Amino acid sequence: MENVFHRVRIRKYEDKAVEKEKIIQILKAGMQALSACNQQPWEFYVVTDKEKIQELSKATPYSGCAAEAPVVIVPVYRTKGLVVQDMAQIDMAIAQENIWLETDALGLGGVWIGIAPMQDRMNLVHEILNLPKNLEVFSLFALGYPAEIREQQNRFDETRIHFVE
Repeated sequence: MENVFHRVRIRKYEDKAVEKEKIIQILKAGMQALSACNQQPWEFYVVTDKEKIQELSKATPYSGCAAEAPVVIVPVYRTKGLVVQDMAQIDMAIAQENIWLETDALGLGGVWIGIAPMQDRMNLVHEILNLPKNLEVFSLFALGYPAEIREQQNRFDETRIHFVE
């Protein structure tokens, strides 16, 4: 659990490729996520093509930091054949958090860029990657070797804890 208290947003990366073995390990962690009725709605597109990364970096007002990332993972979810379709985005958030934690555990840094539920952003990324119609885009996750050091904020606030006894 140490990386829960270490992981921060990293928006600047070294000009260094990320090893495929590390990317696979990160995606294994994502796929270990629990999901509603074990529906596992996810698929992952791993983008290393610099031109595609440039296009993705313009998908939102907040995605510019992805422009120099050596890797952008695009988690997507199926829209057909799910037991509980309404839970797919929650399932994806759990998988995305696992991805981020494993990224940190491997000495890499990343930043989660929200795409869903904004349909215009979902459609734009869908178009950039020419995805099949049965998939919806959930997020972008830019990652690489950190070129910055940041300290995590202490977000613990005891006043937000309420015991019902």
